[in-house]
Amino acid sequence: MAGFSFLDRERTIAKPGYDRWRVPPAALAIHLSIGQAYAFSVFNLPLSKLIGITASAPDDWKLKTIGWTFSTAIFFLGASAAMFGSWLERVGPRKAMFVAALCFGGGFEIAALGVRTHQFWLLILGYGVLGGIGLGLGYISPVSTLIKWFPDRPGMATGMAIMGFGGGAMIASPLSVALMAHFRTPTSVGVAPTFVTLGIIYFLYMMFGVFTVRLPAPGWKPARWTPPAVPKKLVTTANVEVNEAMRTPQFWLLWAVLCLNVTAGIGVLGQASPMSQEMFPGVVTVTAAAGFVALLSLANMLGRFGWSSLSDRIGRKATYTTFFVLGIVLYALVPTTGRLHNVAAFVIGFVIIISMYGGGFATVPAYLKDLFGTMHVGAIHGRLLTAWSVAGVLGPVLVNYIREYQIDRGVPKADAYTVTMYLMAALLAVGLICNLLIRPVNPKHYYAGDAARLGGAREAVPTSAPEGQNA
Repeated sequence: MAGFSFLDRERTIAKPGYDRWRVPPAALAIHLSIGQAYAFSVFNLPLSKLIGITASAPDDWKLKTIGWTFSTAIFFLGASAAMFGSWLERVGPRKAMFVAALCFGGGFEIAALGVRTHQFWLLILGYGVLGGIGLGLGYISPVSTLIKWFPDRPGMATGMAIMGFGGGAMIASPLSVALMAHFRTPTSVGVAPTFVTLGIIYFLYMMFGVFTVRLPAPGWKPARWTPPAVPKKLVTTANVEVNEAMRTPQFWLLWAVLCLNVTAGIGVLGQASPMSQEMFPGVVTVTAAAGFVALLSLANMLGRFGWSSLSDRIGRKATYTTFFVLGIVLYALVPTTGRLHNVAAFVIGFVIIISMYGGGFATVPAYLKDLFGTMHVGAIHGRLLTAWSVAGVLGPVLVNYIREYQIDRGVPKADAYTVTMYLMAALLAVGLICNLLIRPVNPKHYYAGDAARLGGAREAVPTSAPEGQNA
């Protein structure tokens, strides 16, 4: 359509002399918006009182049911990223970001209708399915773009893009609480009009990213930068086509690494507000819990930039090893902080845990670039995010259903998370093993031109042009 030609890939190619530091704000506009997903837990308790208003009525949705909204959104994030990753590489980031804005903003409006009519399937369809597709497209578009702009510092680049997703809840959590308080009436908890308002705000803000994003011209590289003659260990100068990457053990080991790291963190993030209130009843108020969610969002955001930047120095494998070893210790200590009623230790522990959780997301695209090259890194990243889809269901289900099982058998709410925390530590131990098993990709998987140059055996032709090879 001629009216939408501004979305075409060729209209986003930067002119000579373009300052690449103008691209990160576009990435942050998208990720700060879709990062609202991490603040969804502030809606959990209000959504469980839509009928009862002050307390849950028999016909109100249960917390474990509401938890499926967040899980569905994360599932469709990964599914859409995997499905549309190759499409993104072909059409460019602007068109993908535009579709993401339509889906994410529109998803809130449908979800608002579901809340107003108390139709759970509409809440799932709006926020979970349509909003989840917006999450997936919005998530991978800036990441793929910034890797192309910053080949000299890929960890820092992915950290810049993805830290916005981690920090989105820092804005969304207090904003959502304030909006619900503003719209609250004796007959409404204020969730529906809050959803309507958020949908409009986030659509407009994401459009800033749509209009400002740019791609580097073919063959572009940073001034005064030359690729290292001898790559670091686990860093290849070759490229692997997206379908071929999925045939390597490295892809699936990294898939497991991401899935297990995310499972451990995402269940906590999705239930952070009620969990803090239940583990410390009478101490952590609703307002304080919202502040805790915002603090975790800050840790998530800073961890994404800090850990991924550090990975440029110490390597991706060493960074993930740190995540898993330290995470095992901290998760195992969480029940002790609850028994000791030590709110400060609880908060500090989870701040560190969530910083590493966020750091894992920001480091993984650079890990993929190291292993498989830049040619199809966006598409490969999209497919790897199916691990997030699985974890998005597995993590909250483990936390919510084990909690429900414990409470049904007489375990106090303050102790209902103990088994879950030990289980998360065990999952991280498995992730540590998978990370330690990762080795360089066999040259037989390299793209034809690179295989010939480096002595590999692969002769297959890639399914699409190597659009990102210039990065």
